[in-house]
Amino acid sequence: MKTILIIDDEQEIRELLGIYLKNLGYVTLEASNGAEALRIFSKEGADLIIADIMMPEMDGFELLRAMRAASNIPFLFISAKSDDMDKIYGLQLGADDYVGKPFNPLEVVSRVQALFRRVEAYRRQEGEECNCLDIGDLRLDEMGCRLYKHGVPVDMTSYEFRILALLMKNAGRVMTKAQLYEQVWGEEYIGDENLIMVYISKIREKIEANPRKPDYLTTIRGLGYRFEQSRSAGR
Repeated sequence: MKTILIIDDEQEIRELLGIYLKNLGYVTLEASNGAEALRIFSKEGADLIIADIMMPEMDGFELLRAMRAASNIPFLFISAKSDDMDKIYGLQLGADDYVGKPFNPLEVVSRVQALFRRVEAYRRQEGEECNCLDIGDLRLDEMGCRLYKHGVPVDMTSYEFRILALLMKNAGRVMTKAQLYEQVWGEEYIGDENLIMVYISKIREKIEANPRKPDYLTTIRGLGYRFEQSRSAGR
């Protein structure tokens, strides 16, 4: 289930696009300007952004510059600024596509679907080259021993990475504390639950939008932990 953040100072446009996208199973978030969009993105995350250019507080160009400093998320402009130089400038800043206003909602939906297809094809190709595992907004690069969230590297200690890698490779399965300890540390588990709990807590702080209500790394009481196979599973 993909999440799309729609940013436009016209509520009617946000609602119109939201109806079409929700009918196809997408989750939508809304913001009326770039500043609000950044706050929502930092808290909720998203898989694709649709943004107007002319907006109060922070326009679409400023928003795109801020986003590209932290993420490679697919970015689609919709704007009444139809001058070719505006389109070129937006694409040079890092936008993936551009639709002029007034627009046909079906065209915007088609562009969104095309962007997602391109992203998935690129991830599959890149994943084959780097032996990467993608789940939700997270990418685990085993060969490079790196984790990426929204395309941005996440600093992790070696043990945090090993635990997370084990959980992600076994996504959907419950891993007991004993299994985690013995496979990560290579020693017999002697019941030191606090050690595992501390590492799980640190990992959640780095991968979850809200560590107290985790979407990815859930606790299965009396058993252990499970890494959800999709972000929506924990929503």
